[in-house]
Amino acid sequence: MNDPKDPLLMDHEADGIRELDNNLPRWWVWLFYLTILFAVAYTLYYHVFMMGNLQAAEYKLEMDAGDKIKSVALQKFESGLASMQPLKDEVVLAQGLQTFKTLCAPCHREDAGGLVGPNLTDDYWIHGPTFADNLKVIWNGVPDKGMVSWKGVLQPMDIHAVASYIHTLRGTKPPNPKPPENLAPAPTGPSEFE
Repeated sequence: MNDPKDPLLMDHEADGIRELDNNLPRWWVWLFYLTILFAVAYTLYYHVFMMGNLQAAEYKLEMDAGDKIKSVALQKFESGLASMQPLKDEVVLAQGLQTFKTLCAPCHREDAGGLVGPNLTDDYWIHGPTFADNLKVIWNGVPDKGMVSWKGVLQPMDIHAVASYIHTLRGTKPPNPKPPENLAPAPTGPSEFE
């Protein structure tokens, strides 16, 4: 029973706390009713009549759109490989150095003198001596020789940066380098070794 002193107090208590018997605010009650209406409308729209895409379908549409944009960008980069030149920006070369240390040094050594992979500091290049050849090797890899393709792993700009960094290593003299692996030296022209 309610306390005669306070008609809003309920007759039960827990740990000395008694419950008030008061109504919820009207705005809260209407908001509660609106959430129920929204839930019914949502269920009918998405699950019963299937008029809208569910989250998985929306995700697939967004991924397909992103894949199209990505494939166009990758094709554009790949088609321009032959005309690309080494970058000389210090920030880009520093990024290329980081990528080289992380991904390339395990096979080519940190000084590029060659381990499992070939020496990148001499003028004897197995798959072509030009900067474009180097880009293509990094981009496509050489599966027969154990060189993985980095086009699915690195961004095109990262590939250009690491190739530019490797280009700066040409002609350096690391200690105990791997011997040359190709008998024909790379052509030395002003465009290649400036």
